[in-house]
Amino acid sequence: MRFERKHAALLLAVAAWNVVTFGQFARNLWSAYDSGEDRATGYWVAHSVLIVVNVAIAAILGSLGWKALRATRR
Repeated sequence: MRFERKHAALLLAVAAWNVVTFGQFARNLWSAYDSGEDRATGYWVAHSVLIVVNVAIAAILGSLGWKALRATRR
């Protein structure tokens, strides 16, 4: 399969969306923790792992999108 510019743009857009939305989620989670919200430890751990995994996915998709974009310029 050959990547086209539209594929590269989609991958980069999804990566950016993940970073923005999960960045906001991380900020809200930290705010809740900092304000002393009473939750079980599993809640904080599970949501923190979710944030890390989704940022890693964004990095992978962004990398693929960037490579696809460079490949379409040739």
